[in-house]
Amino acid sequence: MSFPAVTANKTENGLVLAETDLEMIRYIHGINGPVLTVHGEGFAMAEMVTVNGLPGEVIALKPDAATVQIYESTAGLKRGMTVEKTNHPMSITLRPGIIGGIFDGIMRPLNENIARRFSAQITAEPGQTLNGGDIFASVEETESITYKAMVPPGVSGVVSYAAPHGEYSSSEKIILLETQNGTHELSLSQKWPIRIPRPVKRKLSAEIPLITGQRVIDSLFPIVKGGTCAIPGGFGTGKTMTQHQLAKFCDADIIIYIGCGERGNEMTEVLEDFAKLKDPRTNASLLSRTVLIANTSDMPVAAREASIYTGITLAECYRDMGCDVAVMADSTSRWAEALRELSSRLAEIPAEEGYPAYLATRLAAFYSRAGYAENLNGTNGSVTIIGAVSPQGADFSEPVTLHTKRFTRCFWALDRRLAYARHFPAINPLQSYSGYLPEIDEWYVKNIHPDFPIYREKILKTLFEESTLLETAKLVGTDSLTQKEKQVLSVAKKIRENFTAQNAHTDPFTPLQKQFELMKNILRATSENHRSVRILNTR
Repeated sequence: MSFPAVTANKTENGLVLAETDLEMIRYIHGINGPVLTVHGEGFAMAEMVTVNGLPGEVIALKPDAATVQIYESTAGLKRGMTVEKTNHPMSITLRPGIIGGIFDGIMRPLNENIARRFSAQITAEPGQTLNGGDIFASVEETESITYKAMVPPGVSGVVSYAAPHGEYSSSEKIILLETQNGTHELSLSQKWPIRIPRPVKRKLSAEIPLITGQRVIDSLFPIVKGGTCAIPGGFGTGKTMTQHQLAKFCDADIIIYIGCGERGNEMTEVLEDFAKLKDPRTNASLLSRTVLIANTSDMPVAAREASIYTGITLAECYRDMGCDVAVMADSTSRWAEALRELSSRLAEIPAEEGYPAYLATRLAAFYSRAGYAENLNGTNGSVTIIGAVSPQGADFSEPVTLHTKRFTRCFWALDRRLAYARHFPAINPLQSYSGYLPEIDEWYVKNIHPDFPIYREKILKTLFEESTLLETAKLVGTDSLTQKEKQVLSVAKKIRENFTAQNAHTDPFTPLQKQFELMKNILRATSENHRSVRILNTR
């Protein structure tokens, strides 16, 4: 079969897409799970296509064929079916009404989706010049979140028409912009390709901690707004529960929770808990600042691979509005497994443990989209990424954990022994670290107490000394330890029982000032204890 030649080219968000003759025939030639081989010309990489109403994305090209991954079950598809181009990259619609919703991996709503109209305040006026990123309308989306409609990056012009304040659907045209290429219509929504980062004016230094209320995190291994963190741990160590606690109590404006390949009951638990709990800052429901991206283990594997890009694109949109956004990815290991499955169906040469050779590149591209930035409209916002990793057998030397460790500056290692001892969060202080301490210590000194970093160092030093002494005691017994060494063990026990362990039901959140006082009281009490024992021994 011969195919007509490409007749024109079109640019869409930086991607060159082909427009072809109407008589061009593109059809399914082969089916391998969610991966299709499609005969035909005119496709572009990362272009979205539809097959029998099912969405898909072009992931490989040949001279007269393309490889397409389908985001739904391919049951019912057969050879010869027509494949339709869209001339657009795989994109999601950014619009008001998203907060509080639950969506699948490619942003299709999973809960009730009623067409809504929004009360919009139009801030642009005729004759005004608007550039990419500028805000031209706002919608009170929830009690605490204001959605701001922005000019798409790369578009600029003069306003020729601005609608009055009133109620509009997300797709109604409310602004006419006269650009060099003609009239551009703007609505409350815009589309953006999920695999292309949204631009910013410049990245800023991240120096403000993300307060979580978890003592072992805020005081010992803090993360900044705009930072990256990995939470690795074996089965049953509490990765999901730790992320739930962070989502509930961290001081981010918006939470994007990505359930990537996890069990469906965990997403149900998030929905039920967040609906009952109150945001401590606004006293509104936690769902009023949360978006759930659910792609559970029984959903299509291709959509699982896309889910983290959907979540991070949504986070970047709210960052551009001046919000601090925290992205919880649970878990990146399941995402990597989806990547491995798709790679094997493409017959690509496998690397470590069967993962594709570009696993590290994909992880780096994902975590690099975090950061604290000055936006195109002059506001400041941040995207913080906290990714759970599920290494089989709690083996931190497996590829996903190792590569994630390379691209994150904060590492909260969960310990199975602590979890089995009912010590939560089960973060092992000997394996965990935070690379953000040099940047944020000044903030702690200025806003909490000048001695905060000193007490942190004393706490960590005591826990490390305890580890060494316990190894010694195993060999020679505790009776051979000196009084000072026994005192170290006593102090470390108090730290573990009264500081690093935190009951999620009775003690879910501890303010930073109280955390400092706890550290000070523990160290002071044990120091006075040690002094009185030393006096008695002298007598």
